[in-house]
Amino acid sequence: MTVETPIPVVVNGAAGKMGREVIKAVSQAEDMMLVGAVDKNPNYRGQDVGEVVGCGALEVPIVDDLESILVVATQEQVQGVMVDFTHPDGVYDNVRSAIAYGVRPVVGTTGLSDKQLEELAEFAEKASTGCLVIPNFAIGMVLLQQAAVQASQYFDHVEIIELHHNQKADAPSGTAIKTAQMLSELGKTYNPAAVEETENVAGARGGLVGDNIPIHSVRLPGYIAHQEVIFGSPGQIYTLRHDTSHRSCYMAGVLLSIRKVTQLKSLVYGLEKIL
Repeated sequence: MTVETPIPVVVNGAAGKMGREVIKAVSQAEDMMLVGAVDKNPNYRGQDVGEVVGCGALEVPIVDDLESILVVATQEQVQGVMVDFTHPDGVYDNVRSAIAYGVRPVVGTTGLSDKQLEELAEFAEKASTGCLVIPNFAIGMVLLQQAAVQASQYFDHVEIIELHHNQKADAPSGTAIKTAQMLSELGKTYNPAAVEETENVAGARGGLVGDNIPIHSVRLPGYIAHQEVIFGSPGQIYTLRHDTSHRSCYMAGVLLSIRKVTQLKSLVYGLEKIL
């Protein structure tokens, strides 16, 4: 992709915490052109998205109708990209709409079920339209997951703790689920029972994902996004942890995904698949 033919980008969830960072990053990227900003919050309707996010006027008003902006994106010379940071309740329909209009989705919204992912993958395949579903755009998290896979060859006991702000709508996080799935792909069953456990409070031992891997979710104001993968064996504990201190850490992954999705013809899940 050259600067002469910038990638048209629509940001869905533009006034949210992640959407604001995406607007700033896209507006500063020479090979991208912001063509639409969508948000359901009526307080921002009609306002210039650049002024709302604090990066100066961009002459792109915030609207609440995604499909009207997808139509605009399809009229550009280059096939457009929709970046979605919205809500688990609406992300499935958003992605289907984008694919139907020939706009390639880059999805940071978590909460899609396995069945929904399968359906979207089939839809994207039939439409020969690239789609990226990325549970976490931070390069550090990809490195943590790779280290966890390496460590799992030597440890049979592992648990995951993920900690997020209290406005996150889904639990556990898509990143934690993805980490557990990666560990489960190795074909081993974790955490062989040492005793017969009893939960005096339902959920005290977390929720099981993959091959018997507990995930514990914490939701508190003050956090952004954090994850620990804790391995244990007699006499030692091995802890891998990733901490987010500012949402700008995700933007390198977001911009990379926007560029890469234009080269795809199907759905790809996970940032590590495009690095």
